[in-house]
Amino acid sequence: MSKSHSLVMLRRNAKHIARNPTSVFNAVLMPIVLMLMFVYMFGDAFDVGVRYIDYATPGLMLMAVCYGLGSVATTVNSDMTKGIINRFKVMDVSRGAVLTGHVVASVLTNLVAIAALVGVAFLLGFDPKASFTDWLGIVGVIVLLAIAAGWFTIALGLSAKSPETAGLATVPLVMLPFFSSAIVPAEKMGPGLREFAQYQPFTSIIETLRGLINGAPATGDLVLALAWCVAIALVGYLWARSTFTKRA
Repeated sequence: MSKSHSLVMLRRNAKHIARNPTSVFNAVLMPIVLMLMFVYMFGDAFDVGVRYIDYATPGLMLMAVCYGLGSVATTVNSDMTKGIINRFKVMDVSRGAVLTGHVVASVLTNLVAIAALVGVAFLLGFDPKASFTDWLGIVGVIVLLAIAAGWFTIALGLSAKSPETAGLATVPLVMLPFFSSAIVPAEKMGPGLREFAQYQPFTSIIETLRGLINGAPATGDLVLALAWCVAIALVGYLWARSTFTKRA
C-alpha cells in the first residue's frame, strides 16, 4: 500500500512541476544558461590546464542538482502550511509516501536536467574519456547526491515557517558550489577560501565526477564523496521525518 501511495504522490508532484514554469526553468534551463555563460564569457579567462568545457561540466552537473531545490522546499512547506497534509491524513495516505514522492520527483527532475546539460556540453565540444563502467559510476554518484540533497531540502522546507522562507533556506545550498572546485581549482583561490573549498562536501563530489569523466577516478575522492552523500542523506532523512511527525 505504501508503494502505491508513493507512486500517487510522485504523479502529483510531477504534475505540479510541469505546471510551474519557474521550477522547470530553475531546474533544467538555468544550469544550461550557466554553462553558456561560463564557457563563452569566462572560459578563456580561467587557466585550468585542460579545455574549460571539460573542466566545468562536472561542477555544472552538481549545480544542476542544486538549482531545483528551492521549488522542492517551497512545495513541501506549502503542503504542510496549507493543510494538504491533513487532507491526506483523512484519506489514510501513508506519511512516508508524501515525503518519498517529493524526493523521487526531485531525483527524476535532476536526471532530466543533467541529461539536457550534458547534451549541450557535447554540442560545445565536451570530450569525456569515461568508459561505460565510468558512466555507470557517474550516474550512481549523481543519483546518490540527488537523494541526499532531496532529503536535506525537504527537511529545510518542513522546518521553515512559510513557503517564502523555505525557498530562501535553500540559497546556501545553491551558492555552495561556487565556493568549491566547480568553476576554478581550489588551489587557485585565496587563503581561507582555498581551505574551505578543499574541505567542503561538494568539492570531493565534483572531483569524483571529474575523475570518472576523465576515466581515472581517485579512490580517496570517491570514498569521501560517497561518505558525504550518505551522511547528508541520513541527516536529512532523520530531520525530515522528525519534523514531519511533529508538524503533521
